[in-house]
This record gives sequence, C-alpha cells and structure tokens, in this order.
Amino acid sequence: MNVTPTPDQEHAALAWLSRLHDQPSSADQATFSHWLRADPAHVEAYSRAQVLWELSEVPARTLADEEALALQGYLKAMNTSKRSRTLRWSGALAMAACLMLMIATGAGWQPSRWVDDFGADYVTAPGEVKTVTLADNSRVTLDADSAIAVNFSQGERHIQLRRGAGFFSVAHTGEPFVVEAGNGEARVLGTQFEVRLQPAGAQVTVLSGRVGVAPSRQGRQQILTAGQQVAYADGIADPLHAVDSEARLAWRDGWLNYYKAPLADVLKDLERYYPGRILLLNGELGARRVSGSFPSKDPQAVLNALQAVLGFEQHSLLGRMIVLR
Repeated sequence: MNVTPTPDQEHAALAWLSRLHDQPSSADQATFSHWLRADPAHVEAYSRAQVLWELSEVPARTLADEEALALQGYLKAMNTSKRSRTLRWSGALAMAACLMLMIATGAGWQPSRWVDDFGADYVTAPGEVKTVTLADNSRVTLDADSAIAVNFSQGERHIQLRRGAGFFSVAHTGEPFVVEAGNGEARVLGTQFEVRLQPAGAQVTVLSGRVGVAPSRQGRQQILTAGQQVAYADGIADPLHAVDSEARLAWRDGWLNYYKAPLADVLKDLERYYPGRILLLNGELGARRVSGSFPSKDPQAVLNALQAVLGFEQHSLLGRMIVLR
C-alpha cells in the first residue's frame, strides 16, 4: 500500500538520517527502530530522506554557491557590512545539511530575490502574474517572479527590469520610454513589447509598434517592428529575426509555448511558477529539445508530462524542491 508522509514526518526522517550518520548511541538506534515501525509513512519518509542524502552533495553545492553570491550582493546593496564571509563545506554531510536548510525554509531563503527586490517598485511572487498602471497611464504586465524599478524624471520614463520579464503597453506622451535590462536598453515612444532577462543579457519581443534595442549604452541600436525579436548578451546583439509574437507572449494568458527549446530553458520558466526550486542534475538531459504548449499554473503537471516523454527521474523533496536527473 502506498502511503504519503506528511511534511512533519519527512522533517523527522531527515533529522533521524542526520543523527544516525553521527555515531548514534544504542539508545538512539533503539528509538529510531521504534519510530520506523510505528507508521508505514515513516518508512516511506525515511526512504525519501535517503534519496535526498544521495542527491545532496551536487545540488547543495550548486545552491550554496548561487545563494552565497547573491547574499553578498544583497549585503553590499544594503551597505550594512564591508566584510564578506566565505562558506567552507566539509564533505557530503555538510552539503546535505545545507540543502535541508534551504528546503526547510523554502522560497523565503533566496537572497537572489532579495537583491532584485531591494529598491524595486513592483514585484511579483512565483506563480503570480500582475498588471500595473504607471503614472503616465502606461501598463506593465509582470511575469511571475519578476521585479521592476520605475523612475519618471528629467524628461524620460525609465524602467529597470531587475528580475524576470515584463510586457509593456506604452502610452504616447512625447517623452522617451526606456527599459533597461542586462546592461542594454529598449527605447520607444508608443508600442507593445516584452523585455525578458537572460543569464548575461536580455531578449526583446515586439507585438506592435517600433522599438530601438541597444545591447549596451554605447552599442548600435537595432529597430524592431511587430513580430520581431532580438537577444543580446555581454554587450553584443544577435541578428533580429521574425517570431510569432502572440505565441511567445501567451504567458499573459497562462500558457508557455515552446518549439524545439532546450529542456533547461523550459525548467527555468517553470521555476517562476513553482513556489520552491526545480533543480536539474543532468546536463545532457537539459539539452534535450522540447516542443509544446503547457499551462503555467500547474508546473507539476508539466513536469509529469515531460517525464512521460523524456523518461527522467523526478524527486519531490518536502514539497519545496523538485530534483530531476
């Protein structure tokens, strides 16, 4: 009979696993045996904890590196300390402890979000898509897990995209409307377009009107019109190309559309709609191509559908993290 342990039982199993790896006493071993026999769900919880322990070193190291860097940025932004601390890990057990802490605290432990949100005027949480009206009557639809800062001054309407993506419906006022993202910018007078951050730059997709996109402040500007897209990274722009703008922007209506997209990119998008972390441990799997239309409001159903096609392993940990390998 399949049993599903509660989060408290899963936490208890992780605690037992940690204790038993640290020279347990005979009394501890006896108490553990009694706990294990007390409920079939305890057996399942402990089995899951063992899987977590086996998986722990690589994901914990990855998450620790990511969040340590983000936390340093947050502290620098807050200007609360000029000292930086270097975290040193000693073996797989420390990695597992780190991962358990991150899972237990869930989405709250993500310094990368703190950095982006510091100084932002509008923010969306994972899974939340929100439209806001700015002071000039322009409208911005923020994708899930996104943040922008707004500055209307000195004859220019300036938006900084700090995280995620935004779809902009710009009111024509005669003043330039500029969206800064990834060291580049998109400059318009009146149009509809999306700007989406990428690891080293951004991507701009135009639904209507004209947008001038520069990969850096000194970079050459390219003019995009309806149905065109361009990406830039590290101050260098790719050639602009035609796209199905409506399909690319379907996230506003709750759909994520892909055509031969790397699975790793799809998972990054899904993580915006999942209240935790989705971690991929297989680089070859991440390079597999995916096509289809998926509902953004149910990331777990999307992962289940992809699993049926691609055949990867999927482990759900405490309802806060999904590990794929």
